[in-house]
Amino acid sequence: MAVLNKIRQRSLFLILIIALALFSFVLSGLFQNGSALSNKSQNVVATINGKEISREDFLRKVEYAQRQMGQGVTNTQAMNRVWDQEVRQAVMESQYETLGFTVERDQMRDLLKSTLAGSPEFQNEAGLFDENKLNEYIANLKATSEEAYQQWIDYEQSIAASGMQQDYVNMVKAGVTGTLAEGKVEHELENNKVDIRYVQVPFSSISDSTVAVSKSEISSYIKDHKKEFQVEASRDINYVEFREVASLDDEKEIASSLTGLLNNSVVYNDISKTNDTILGFAQVKDNETFVNSNSDIKFDDRFVFKSALPKNLADSLYNKSIGSIYGPYKDNGFLKLSKLVAETFMPDSAKARHILIPFVGSRGATAETTLTEVAAKKTADSVMAIVKANPSKFVDMLDLSADKVSNEKEGVLDWFTYNAMVPEFRDYTFQNSKGDVGVVKTDFGYHVIEILDQTSKEKAVKIATIARQIEPSDATIDKVFRDASKFEIAVADKDFQAVSKENDYAVRPVKGIEILQENIPGLSSQRQIVRWTFNEETSVGDVKRFNIPGGYAIVQLAAKNEAGLMSVENASAIVLPKLRKEKKAAIIKDRVKATTLDALASEEKQTIKTASALNMKNPTISGAGREPIIVGAAFGLKEGETSKLIVGANGVYMVEVTKVSPAATLENYQAFANRVGQQKANVVNTKLYEALKDASEIDDNRAETVQ
Repeated sequence: MAVLNKIRQRSLFLILIIALALFSFVLSGLFQNGSALSNKSQNVVATINGKEISREDFLRKVEYAQRQMGQGVTNTQAMNRVWDQEVRQAVMESQYETLGFTVERDQMRDLLKSTLAGSPEFQNEAGLFDENKLNEYIANLKATSEEAYQQWIDYEQSIAASGMQQDYVNMVKAGVTGTLAEGKVEHELENNKVDIRYVQVPFSSISDSTVAVSKSEISSYIKDHKKEFQVEASRDINYVEFREVASLDDEKEIASSLTGLLNNSVVYNDISKTNDTILGFAQVKDNETFVNSNSDIKFDDRFVFKSALPKNLADSLYNKSIGSIYGPYKDNGFLKLSKLVAETFMPDSAKARHILIPFVGSRGATAETTLTEVAAKKTADSVMAIVKANPSKFVDMLDLSADKVSNEKEGVLDWFTYNAMVPEFRDYTFQNSKGDVGVVKTDFGYHVIEILDQTSKEKAVKIATIARQIEPSDATIDKVFRDASKFEIAVADKDFQAVSKENDYAVRPVKGIEILQENIPGLSSQRQIVRWTFNEETSVGDVKRFNIPGGYAIVQLAAKNEAGLMSVENASAIVLPKLRKEKKAAIIKDRVKATTLDALASEEKQTIKTASALNMKNPTISGAGREPIIVGAAFGLKEGETSKLIVGANGVYMVEVTKVSPAATLENYQAFANRVGQQKANVVNTKLYEALKDASEIDDNRAETVQ
């Protein structure tokens, strides 16, 4: 009883506790539901006409696309390709579902057959498509690799989608035709002709500087043409680059190190305990080893003609004696030191025939090759002896040759240039004479070569070049880092533009960066910068340093442009010329008092021009350009009638029609109707999908789910 009394006394307290518990339960449910909604949002990349594209499936396709597209393709590029494919598929599927389009098993097999008919792995011995091989291939994928099988399913779906899309497009095309009435209109637009005399008062006759356009007028124009100026959310930035580029001192240091290689050097030998003299580039005989030990570019063991040499080398070394040196000189991002090491006289092209004797392990070997290298050399020497003794036997020896392509031409390799062959083959055919026969070993095997012909010989030279890439020194790289850091600190609490100007740094503005954009003008691929600008924690005026290839970029977020109407500043480039034209047209019309061509020409100091055979199909006026409004107005006048002032695309006009030539009446307009129908069909190919896409409901969550 005492307990019950206490409960009654504290009833209000208990009610509050129960209420709080219930409230907590409700809140818990809300948070859990909210979490579920959030998780759902994070797992759905997009919703297109009610169809959800899951994040997992989308990223799997992006990964596969990136592998298919190869190296150098960024994740964003692969993602955009998959996005376009997914949107197209979803948009078109909504149409197929409405119409009841499907791809049945037999049709799917036909589509696969037509697509894969040329693939050798699905062909039988007769070269025909074998469905059993396809079934075996699919079964093997399913049994061995879940990922590969899924990729095959994706491939089948893409084939099916292509088939349905073609059926859909053909169905739409079948519904568009050109009627006889349309054919008649087409004929008349093309063949009704007028000749005119006209005076043009060009807009350029009024200076832009005299026509003021206010921001409020631009704003009003934007509001009156909202559809033209709808934009997605975007960001504007300013940035300053700090590039790790070699300084003049760095170049001088590299040039000095190259010059130092010319002279002999003395090096202490730890083994012999004596000083050894190392020959410098000027005296060394083994130029290849010396170059390869000291150069960023390997020795080029080729002769070249004067025409193939850079102009500075051609002028400085070609006619010099062997051992002459030129440099250091600057060339394509390198400092170089070049030496003339050999010269010869040779043709610029040759013609030869050969017999290729491969050996086991050579590139020319096949499954039937059994000769060892020693045996192949012995065979080649024997063939050479026979051919030298009796050249007519060359063709008889082709049965021994592994080069089946040249065998069909009696072993002949038609005219080829110096660099067309492997080095050993090249050297023999260009450094010997017409009629010579010899054996040469290459990676392909042993060649018995007969030189059939050569062009006239001219001087060629071999040049050894030591090249050092022009790169910034550690001191320069450190200075760039310090300069970037100082600037970053300075602009944290000072004006970005002012500090840049004070330090003579170039500020580069970039406007209209969109959330899924990858490239930034001047900085190439920089997703990290784009993501930072759209981060909710980043405010206008914030500055951040980013690592970029070969340096740093100090970036300032200059503006956040929300989705909706384009700002006055961004729209000015589009709107300003239009409003100026409107104002110039009003000025011209207000000041003109003339009512005839002669009076207008005199009053505005213009000439009277003529234009013949104008038609509505191509409304272009000679001497004035494309002017559909003016041409249309001319067709509204009678012969001999003069128009009032008309505002065109390029000025204000007055037109007098001098001749009207109606199109001839035809008995039948079917040919023109057919042309109209074809024009409509062509538009189906180019415009159908875009029209369906514009009419679709697309909720794009990529920025929140996969970026």
